[in-house]
Amino acid sequence: MKGLIITLLLMGFISQSGLAQDFDKTRLDNYFETLEANQKFMGSVAVSQNGKIIYTKSVGFADLENNIKASENSKYRIGSISKTFTAVLALKAIEENKLDLDQTIDKFFPKIKNAKKITIKHLLSHSSGIHNFTNDEDYLTWNTQAKTEKEMVDIITKAGSDFEPGSKNEYSNSNYVLLTYILEKTFKKPYAELLTLYVTEPLGLTNTYLGSKINPKNSECNSYRFSETWQLESETDISIPLGAGGIVSTPGDLVKFSDALFGGQLLKKESLELMKTTRDNYGIGLFPIPFYDRVGYGHTGGIDGFTAVYCHFSDGSTSYAMTSNGTNYNNNNISIAVLSAVFNRPYDIPTFTTYAVKAEDLDQYLGVYSSTQSQLKITITRQNNSLIAQATGQPSFPLEATEKDKFKYDLAAVIMEFNPTEKSMILKQGGGQFLFTKE
Repeated sequence: MKGLIITLLLMGFISQSGLAQDFDKTRLDNYFETLEANQKFMGSVAVSQNGKIIYTKSVGFADLENNIKASENSKYRIGSISKTFTAVLALKAIEENKLDLDQTIDKFFPKIKNAKKITIKHLLSHSSGIHNFTNDEDYLTWNTQAKTEKEMVDIITKAGSDFEPGSKNEYSNSNYVLLTYILEKTFKKPYAELLTLYVTEPLGLTNTYLGSKINPKNSECNSYRFSETWQLESETDISIPLGAGGIVSTPGDLVKFSDALFGGQLLKKESLELMKTTRDNYGIGLFPIPFYDRVGYGHTGGIDGFTAVYCHFSDGSTSYAMTSNGTNYNNNNISIAVLSAVFNRPYDIPTFTTYAVKAEDLDQYLGVYSSTQSQLKITITRQNNSLIAQATGQPSFPLEATEKDKFKYDLAAVIMEFNPTEKSMILKQGGGQFLFTKE
């Protein structure tokens, strides 16, 4: 629900590769065991081909406080992957003539700006212009508190519009929260019941449902962030994200859902094609996800310390899903490794080295850094033996020392190289290089 500095997608270079019918599962196991041993990743993955699950792996803890290890049945909040499920429900309503793609939302939310111009399709395709409430600086001050429908609609209404409906696409969780309410009013049933009735029960997805308060006794995972050790994350109240980010699932269920969706078991062919039709890389509940010479479709998700991704490639009818409740690594690299194994491409098992630095030596890096190349300011503070960085309007994140004056944050592929004498810092990310100077 709340993004990092940069959105991470699978890489896409033109290259030819084959489909591994019997790939090296032991090597992939070793990859995940290396991540686990170095406290880089906690989570689960699954891969299916032609409707059959061919690989699963779980590492780390579902509940660290009670020493409960993750397993195939551990359930994770999947964040915005929930939007694909909500899009399916909306298109079901359209197929049953309960809703129309081109109908405006003023019947449901007359006080929302441009309600007489915004259509169901605008909500589904993130082209409504409705402001994304999770982008607001105060969001993390109230996201753990239960909200009623009236309170959420008031928050969204007050935030207003960022652009004219239909003029462009811009991601907004507000769209899918509103769609949740529209579906409930249209079917006269709670969203959780609709999810069960139209998706999880017909497909036998026994581990997928709208979440509530996390219950580790029901194999539900807590989520964590890494700062010297794994730290328990706060928990967003599900009354806020709902169909925009409130579903709980497992990778096994997600690949079954993916196989069913793209196999035509949930929607008519025309509805599925509509979901896959993109403008500026936005479909309806789907995004194109490139992997070298292939393009799949799926969605990513993130909420609290949870991250997730699923995608489907028509080549070999391959579906892949990853759920995580704690990561100290760039999850995009993990997806690339798994898909490389499945599609018979080379990949490396990472090596991790540590560089010891004394707490008092970190003080020379502390301060606020600004750059003529960016509007962001980056504040560097110290917490015990770790540096903590925080960019303007972003959550803070820990930096790991790799050598003298050099630190990294694997999760967002960030490298920071400090020059204490010059009171400067070079930030490297995504092929870019930015010079920051201490104020």
